[in-house]
Amino acid sequence: MSSKQFGEAKIGSLLFKFSIPVILSMLVGELYSMVDTFYVGRFVGGDGIGALTVVFPLQRILTAITIMIAVGTATAFSRSIGNDNIKSAKEILQSGFTMVLAVMLPVAVGVFLFRDNIVTIMGAGEAISTMASTYLGTIIFGTLFLSITVFISHTLIALGNTKISIISTSIGAIVNLILDVIFVQNMGMGVQGAAIATAASQMIGFGYAFYKYSQIRRKYDISIGFKIKKSLVMPILIVGISAFIIEAEDGILMGVLSSLLASSAGDQGIVVLGVVSKLYMFLFITIFGIASAMQPIAAYNIGAGNFIRLKKLMKKTILYSITLTSGLWIFMMVFAPYLIGIFIQDNAIIGEATRAFRIMIALFPVISIYYVSIFYFQARGKARSSIMIAVLRQLILMIPISILLVKGFGMGANGVWLSYPIADILSSLASYMLIRNEGMEINLAIAKEKRDTATKGLALR
Repeated sequence: MSSKQFGEAKIGSLLFKFSIPVILSMLVGELYSMVDTFYVGRFVGGDGIGALTVVFPLQRILTAITIMIAVGTATAFSRSIGNDNIKSAKEILQSGFTMVLAVMLPVAVGVFLFRDNIVTIMGAGEAISTMASTYLGTIIFGTLFLSITVFISHTLIALGNTKISIISTSIGAIVNLILDVIFVQNMGMGVQGAAIATAASQMIGFGYAFYKYSQIRRKYDISIGFKIKKSLVMPILIVGISAFIIEAEDGILMGVLSSLLASSAGDQGIVVLGVVSKLYMFLFITIFGIASAMQPIAAYNIGAGNFIRLKKLMKKTILYSITLTSGLWIFMMVFAPYLIGIFIQDNAIIGEATRAFRIMIALFPVISIYYVSIFYFQARGKARSSIMIAVLRQLILMIPISILLVKGFGMGANGVWLSYPIADILSSLASYMLIRNEGMEINLAIAKEKRDTATKGLALR
């Protein structure tokens, strides 16, 4: 299979080849909510943005469920290919696909039936609860199709195909933009129009991805039957759970920070958080894309026992991640007011959002090693270390720090913004210590690899 390039091609070329599709796919994926926020903000107003912000945490958590299964499946698949175990690789893909459907179908139905209660629990007040419920009740069906598309994208990347995920996501984003213009701007359908546009575009993107996946499935003789091999369920979930946490913790964090801002800064604080979080995702996507591109390459070489190549891969991944993120970070710091102005036209909010955003990302480049370490430990199959690092930054550090600064020290919105750089530096230091110890283990494995190579060389003489 083409995934053998993971053990043969130049590392820099592989990282570039596999990170660009992930970055572009995630970037285009973010355009779904970004476009909705733009049109709702312009043609509905603050309450509309509030409705979208309330629903966002649940959207993120549902997407995280699929990512957990997809990452766990792709990692196990890559290791099987590295070991030349094609039969196992096929069983892994079939089980992963079935797991996505088995989980997401009942979840989607449940969310639809209890959407009113859900938005109330998530903090929606009287002014936005109806719009939030309407939006959630429509987009939940699109989320189901998006989940399958996400799984297919990870599968195809593991098979060496880097184009289909970008194309399917791009198709969906373009359709969403066109439908937002029609439903929200021209027809005045408000958040309902934005929800219909998003759901319809996700279904269309899924249609393309599934068609291409079916072609590749037939090529590699992968069964599409719904069957789960029980012995694969826990390994897939355990390896993928750290990726779930990375994705889901954004939703959890947004819920906590929204509550803190509502009590200390009012509606304007929530609006500022909603706007700056859109820009923040651009920085996050860069690191996530490079680190996730490293993962299947690392998993393959671990399976093949090529630790010399693994060490080179880690060094280049960290270097590229810091370099590229720093460039984007500088751009964001300089042009923050203009970028924020895209979403909102209130000068007072633009000023506050610019100040908040610059505080939030003050130390952002240092967390490159944090995200690389998460995906590295996933590739090694060290789920405990991966999970521990994944929960560290936002759940263990940022939430308590923000609560302490806002409630304990009475810093208001500033406490929320300052929690970001404080958590960044602390989590990065912890990740560095863990990855440094891991480097020592790799060096021992390299020494053994060299001894084995030398022994084989002598035996052939």
